Amino acid sequence: MGEPGGVVTLGETMALLGAESTGSLAHVHQLGVGIGGAESNVAIALARLGTPATWIGRVGADSLGERVLRELRAEGLDVRGTVDAGAATGLMLKERRTHDTVKVWYYRAGSAGSRLCPADVPAGLVESAAVLHITGISLAISATARDAVLAAVGRARTAGVPVSFDVNHRASLWGERDAGAAYRELVASAAVVFAGEDEARVLLGAGAEALSVAELAGGIAALGPAQVVIKLGADGCYALVDGEEFWQEAVTIRPVDTVGAGDAFVAGYLAELVAGLSVPERLRTGVTTGAFACLAAGDWEGMPRRAELALLTRADPVTR
Repeated sequence: MGEPGGVVTLGETMALLGAESTGSLAHVHQLGVGIGGAESNVAIALARLGTPATWIGRVGADSLGERVLRELRAEGLDVRGTVDAGAATGLMLKERRTHDTVKVWYYRAGSAGSRLCPADVPAGLVESAAVLHITGISLAISATARDAVLAAVGRARTAGVPVSFDVNHRASLWGERDAGAAYRELVASAAVVFAGEDEARVLLGAGAEALSVAELAGGIAALGPAQVVIKLGADGCYALVDGEEFWQEAVTIRPVDTVGAGDAFVAGYLAELVAGLSVPERLRTGVTTGAFACLAAGDWEGMPRRAELALLTRADPVTR
């Protein structure tokens, strides 16, 4: 059973091949090997902040799957990884076409991670958590993964465990399917919802195009969740919690790689939520962890440890 009082999450973590120089993959000669996945990114960031985190997922019986499990265990997660001999570990390729733009390709159709199913979630694990965290990615990658998410959410609600939902919309995964309807179904069971501004419009559907950030949050809150956080990137974030509004500015940085910043923000917020801290404190930690994630290449490598959070506001950049 996962450590009581921690955050439990489930989803696909893939192997990652990333270009080590700027340019098209048609001409780049070297790729670095790593891993990445929205849910495991959040779990790693939580663990670095001192919050117990459990990751549930599937990998293939291959070297890339072994790497995924090894990296996650090395980060201190409680790893509940099923090794699936019938499918390969999913793969993503990352191209840095210019200094400021990144393109990611996913090779995950029929992957081991997409074969996640309700039976992969151990009995009692969700029920003992402080928070269950899920994303819209797992709703989209396969029918069985969607079933696993909905089953876990049902178990959490029965046990009185709050559900955290990050929309994390991936249009390419949904195709012609109605992502908004699927999101709305899940939001009705969530206590906390995170969304980017465009993601909030997808969630709410027709008529949301002209809504302000505050109106988007209000529309989502009307579906059920007491806490709605709209992530605004370099403009910080807006939160509507129990009907009260909060704005938080972003931390000014020179970004290296923005992939994973949203996951880091979520982790910062959830870590302070689990610790019982106020909404302003949750948001401040969220924007700080999000900023840290942008300061290193990779999906999760730049996630900060709690002792590092003050580094971005230090007057003296040298620690002696």
